[in-house]
Amino acid sequence: MKWLETAFEWCLWNSRFVVLLAVVSSMAACFAIFYMATVDVVYLVGHILHYADPSMAPETRQKLHDETISHIVIVMDGYLLATVMLIFSLGLYELFISDIDQARSSKSSSKILLIENLDDLKARLAKVILMILVVTLFENALKVKIAAPIDLLYFGAAVALIGLALYLTHASEERRDKGNGPSSHGD
Repeated sequence: MKWLETAFEWCLWNSRFVVLLAVVSSMAACFAIFYMATVDVVYLVGHILHYADPSMAPETRQKLHDETISHIVIVMDGYLLATVMLIFSLGLYELFISDIDQARSSKSSSKILLIENLDDLKARLAKVILMILVVTLFENALKVKIAAPIDLLYFGAAVALIGLALYLTHASEERRDKGNGPSSHGD
């Protein structure tokens, strides 16, 4: 019966490799989003070349300006979403499969890509998702039409809530950093 228990535990432990499907799929989505955002930048540059045309009417120039700003925000949103997929993919790999030795031994590796536990992964993803919300609010702010005072109140409340979220995120980082000072690492 010991062999049955050993075989079952081997199967249980190695079932974690199913996470590789999510890792590979997330990386594929990451590359796809990076590609799409980069193609958007190429088209954006192509459209911007006409901005300096002296024969362009001021209304047309203003419309091109507004569309360009909106397009830049969309590109930023795409790159941030691709970053979420990258962090998610690397985090899943580090949590379930193995540490990424090259990242840990590299002085140039970003600490954001080194995931120690599920809370690390959630915190890093939450920060990037919050930035996506900020960018999306900015994108929509460019299009918002204030028709009534309540519209302005709603918009102000959205800005205030985003500001509060940024403040709380920063405050929690400071609190965590104070708790992880040199004395708590045994240095």
